[in-house]
Amino acid sequence: MPTLLIVEDEAKMRRLLELNLAEEGYTIHVAADAEAGLNQLRQTEVDLVLTDLKLPGMNGLEFLQAVKRANSLVPVIVMTAYGSVETAVEAMKAGASDYVLKPFSLEEIKLVVRKELDVRHLRQENRSLREALGQRYQFKNIIAHSAKMQEVLATVERVAPTNSTVLLGGESGVGKDLIARAIHEHSRRASGPFVKINTTAIPENLLESELFGYEKGAFTGAVTSKPGKFELADKGTIFLDEIGDVPPAVQVKLLRVLQEREFERLGGTKTLKVDVRLVAATNRDLRAALEEGAFREDLYYRLNVVPISIPPLREHKEDIPYLAEHFLARFVAESGKPIRGITPAAMRKLMEFHWPGNVRELENIIERAVALARGDTIDAADIHLDLSPPPAAAGSVPFLPEGMTLEQYEDELIREALRRARGNKSQAARLLGLSRNALRYRLSKIGLAEEVGEEPGE
Repeated sequence: MPTLLIVEDEAKMRRLLELNLAEEGYTIHVAADAEAGLNQLRQTEVDLVLTDLKLPGMNGLEFLQAVKRANSLVPVIVMTAYGSVETAVEAMKAGASDYVLKPFSLEEIKLVVRKELDVRHLRQENRSLREALGQRYQFKNIIAHSAKMQEVLATVERVAPTNSTVLLGGESGVGKDLIARAIHEHSRRASGPFVKINTTAIPENLLESELFGYEKGAFTGAVTSKPGKFELADKGTIFLDEIGDVPPAVQVKLLRVLQEREFERLGGTKTLKVDVRLVAATNRDLRAALEEGAFREDLYYRLNVVPISIPPLREHKEDIPYLAEHFLARFVAESGKPIRGITPAAMRKLMEFHWPGNVRELENIIERAVALARGDTIDAADIHLDLSPPPAAAGSVPFLPEGMTLEQYEDELIREALRRARGNKSQAARLLGLSRNALRYRLSKIGLAEEVGEEPGE
């Protein structure tokens, strides 16, 4: 069983924690101040440290920093008075894994300790992740053959059985909802509900009542009481998409649910308890939102327990053929069209594209190709890609598609001009507003001069 170090100067509290955590089967070491705690760490291998932030002599924050210098991998849970949340956030920045506010229940402290030990175990396993990537990880409806996506799935397999909060990051269209569902379906909560809510799809003034429910008469039109998404997700998982767009007032209630597992309905006075695992997702940079003051620091650190970053499709293009065949099989079955496959030319066109809309855009392109195809295969002419840059904001200068350099964009325009001109360089040059010699020079730069060949009479 894991070994815990408790650093607490109040003797009664120290003894209470020691007895109750020992009942869980842990080996317990105690210290009355930071200096004694550091001596224990030098003599004993410890799996977790539980420390008060207010200590005599060296304070808890200085002790935390000393622990992290000695062993950056050991999780540290800090205890602090209710009115010192800012200090707790400073501790999280300094490397604390979690914090609890005094007064707390013994059940709460046991839950936090179990969660942090689960995360420690997860991180220890992930250190050997790259060696384990020889194993193929497979999840329902997720196509992932590339090393980058296999790394994501390996993390999913390790975090799913725990109760840890997961924060999924990545651009729109990378499949964050599929990863969230995979986490739920491979967890101990798989038999419970999986409740998904997109925070941007709900008006700001309705989001609180949608998440936490409301009582009859709470507002005009509330003729009956209604449970919120957190109640509906009890004993299961709630997936909050676009968490970065949650308004500040709702962020406060979310923080309370994560800390205390309780809330009140809108217009209600009864405190409701829930047992819910939270998976959140964002396509925003939450650290930038912190600096702008648009997102609470304490909520961020509660959410960012196990971050999983899902790469954009342009960074794992080796998955495109498998994804394209997967989508083709689905849309052919739905449409009943006798399409047998995708030609090499069409696949090459898919592989050369930069995919600003990621997997969702690829799915839409294949669906459109199946709908418009006239033959029994999907050819390059059936693949209609959006090569225009995204619409510019009012007053801004038009810019490149997301994730594409100027050189890549120019190369893609040249290739598209050749496709439309069916390989005729003179016609392609006219489409691009170039001379034939200028086009020939650009083709040689990207290695297409030999592939296109010379036109008759040249």
